[in-house]
Amino acid sequence: MERLLNVIMTIGSRRRIDRSKLFQVIPDYAAAPSETAAERMFERDKAAILDLGLPLVSEPDVLDENTVYYRLDTTPGHAVLDLTTQEYTVLLAASRAWDDAAAGGAARRVRSKLLSLGHDADPDLLRRAPRGSVESLPVLTPLLEAVTSASAVSFDYRATTGALTSRTVEPWVVGVHDGHWYVHGYDRDREDARVFRASRIESFPRVGGAAPWPRPSRVDLAEVLGRLQTGGDPAPAVIEASPYKALELRDRAGAPLEAKRFETPILPRSALRRLVLGSARWTTLVDPAPWRAEIAQILSRIAEQHEGPGDLAAVQAAPARPAPRIRVSSSGSDQLSRLISEASYVQSRDEVDLAELAQALGISQQQLIADLQVLFVCGDMGTGFEDLIEAEWEQGTVRVRNAEPLRRALRLSDVEVTALLAGLAALEPAAGEEVRLVAAARQKLLASRDTVTEGADAGARAGTAAQTGPEGVTPSGAGEASEVNGTGAQLIGSRAETVLGAVHRALAVDDPADPSGALTIRYSAPDRPGTSVRRIRPVRIETDGIRSYLRAYCELAQGERRFRLDRVVEVLPDGAPQHPADPAEAGAALDLSGVVEGEVWLRLEPEAHWIAEAFDARELREAGTETQPASYARLVDPLRSPLVDAVLEAAGAADVVHPTSLRDTIVTVSRTSELRHRASEALP
Repeated sequence: MERLLNVIMTIGSRRRIDRSKLFQVIPDYAAAPSETAAERMFERDKAAILDLGLPLVSEPDVLDENTVYYRLDTTPGHAVLDLTTQEYTVLLAASRAWDDAAAGGAARRVRSKLLSLGHDADPDLLRRAPRGSVESLPVLTPLLEAVTSASAVSFDYRATTGALTSRTVEPWVVGVHDGHWYVHGYDRDREDARVFRASRIESFPRVGGAAPWPRPSRVDLAEVLGRLQTGGDPAPAVIEASPYKALELRDRAGAPLEAKRFETPILPRSALRRLVLGSARWTTLVDPAPWRAEIAQILSRIAEQHEGPGDLAAVQAAPARPAPRIRVSSSGSDQLSRLISEASYVQSRDEVDLAELAQALGISQQQLIADLQVLFVCGDMGTGFEDLIEAEWEQGTVRVRNAEPLRRALRLSDVEVTALLAGLAALEPAAGEEVRLVAAARQKLLASRDTVTEGADAGARAGTAAQTGPEGVTPSGAGEASEVNGTGAQLIGSRAETVLGAVHRALAVDDPADPSGALTIRYSAPDRPGTSVRRIRPVRIETDGIRSYLRAYCELAQGERRFRLDRVVEVLPDGAPQHPADPAEAGAALDLSGVVEGEVWLRLEPEAHWIAEAFDARELREAGTETQPASYARLVDPLRSPLVDAVLEAAGAADVVHPTSLRDTIVTVSRTSELRHRASEALP
C-alpha cells in the first residue's frame, strides 16, 4: 500500500520521471533482488494505478527509445464525471444502496471515488433521498467483472430445491430486481440461458476465460424474469375487500379505496391466487367460482397442516445446512482508492471534522485514523524522505498537506458504473419529483463508461420480482404477492404519485415551526383492522431495497415512527381529526400486531423458500428427501403479520413447526377466510 502511494506521489509530483530514476528512489524497487523482480513489481503497480482510474501515461524518449518516462495526465479525462450538485447528490444516495462492507470490491470503491470528485452534496436533496440498501453480497464484484470483461464465471449454486451444484456461466447481465440481485447468462452445464439469484451463490465466483457464446444485442432483466412466470388461464376476477385494505389489488383495479367490491384486470390464475392469499384476512374472491373454490380448499389445507403441535423433534434431528463458503476481504485497490479520496476530500476543504469524514466514507473513526497514519509515512520519494505527506487529526479535525498529486478525481470503472446504475434503480421507485435527476445522473453514467454493455444497463434498471422459474427465481416480498407484468412492490398509480409528491414537499421544509412541513395522512397498517389518521412531520425516506418507508414524527404516538409508503392511503386536508385504528371499521378481524418473540421454525418446500430469504433466516436445516426436498428455517423475533400473510401466500408449501401459538393463529386466520369463501353470501 505504502509503495503504491509513494509511486503515485513521486510520479505525480513532477512533470515526468523516467523508469530508471523511479527504480532508484522507490525503496521497494531499489531493494528488489534483481532488475527483473523490480520490473514485475512495477508492472503490477502500473495495472493497479490504472484500475484506480488514475491517468498514468508512458512516453518513450524521442532520442532514446530505451528510456521511458511516466507522468499523470492533467488534462480532464472524458470518463471523469462532470456533475451538477444535485446529480452528484443523487449518485451519492445511489451509492448507499449497496455499499455495505460485506459487499467488498466495487461496492467499497464507489463511495470513495464519488467523494474524490470534490463536490458538496445538497443536504436538502440528500435528506429526501431514500436511505437503505439492496442486497450487499461479496459475490457481486466478480459477477460484474465477468459481465464487463465478457468472461465466464464458475460458482456453487443452491437452487430452491436445496440441491447444491457447481455451475459455469457466461453472464450477460447482472442486475437488481426489487431489491435483489440476479445474474442472467448462458449456462454451459445446462447448455441454455438461465437466471440465478445472487444470494444463492455459495462460493466466491471464479472468473475464468473468455465467453465465446454469442451475447444477445439487448438483454432486459425484467423481460427475462417476466417470461419465467407461470400460470395461464387468465381472467378478470371480482373481489370483496375491507375498505382501505388489499391496496395492491385496488391499485391494479383502479378501485376506490373504500369500495367493498371491485373487479380486477385480467390476471393469470396463479398470480391472482397469490394476491388473494397474501391478503386473505381482508379479501374474498367472489368470481370466477372455480377459483374461489380452489382458494377455499387451499385455506382448508393450510388450517389442517397447523392443527395441533408441530414436530419439533424432527427439526432437532435434522442436519444443519453448511454455511456458504464466501470470503470477504478488503483488497489493496479498495484501501488505496479510499486513501486518495480522503486526501483529495480534505485538501479541497482545508480541514474536515474527523467524525464527518468517517461518516461520509462509511467507515469507523478508528479506520480513518489508521488510513491517515499510512498517508503520514508516504510522499514524493524523488527528494528522499524530506517531502512526505503531512496528515494531522488532533482534536477531531483532519488536515492533509503536501499531497497535491492525490488531489484529483478518480475515474469510475465499468464495474463501478454498473453498480451505481443498480443503485439508481433502487432509488427510482421513491424518487418522486426527483426522478428527472435520477434520469440525468443515469445518462451521465452511461456517457462516462467505455465497455459496460447495454445488457448490463438493462439489468441494473430492472425493478420487479418474478415468480418461480427454472433456477428458483422467486417472489421476494414478505407477505405480499408478486407482481405480474407490473411494478411489483413499487408504488403505482396516481395515489402513489400524490402521496410521494406531498412527502417530498414536506421534506423540503427545514423550519420545524412551518406548518407546510407537516402532513395529515390516513394509514392502513397491515397488522390490524381499520385505518388511523395521523398528523406527521416527515424526517426522511428509507428503503430496505424491497419496500420504501417514511420516517416521521407522529403527533398521535408522540415520537418517531416508520410508515410504509404504499400503506399511506391518502393525504388528508390539514385539520382532519386524528384517531388510532378502529377495529370496528373492519369487523372482528384478528389483530396481528407486534413480533413473535423468540425462535420460529418453519418447514419450507422449494416454492416457499423465498420466505427464509425474505425474513433473513438465521439457520437452515435439511428436510425432506431427494425426491421431495424441503428445508427447516429458523427465524428470530419475526414480525407477526407479514409472516402469517407469507405462510398463507405460500399456499401450503410453508408449515410453521414452532411455536404452537403461531400455529393456532394461522389456523384461526385460515378457517375464517375459508368460511368467507364457502359462504353463500360470497356467491355473485
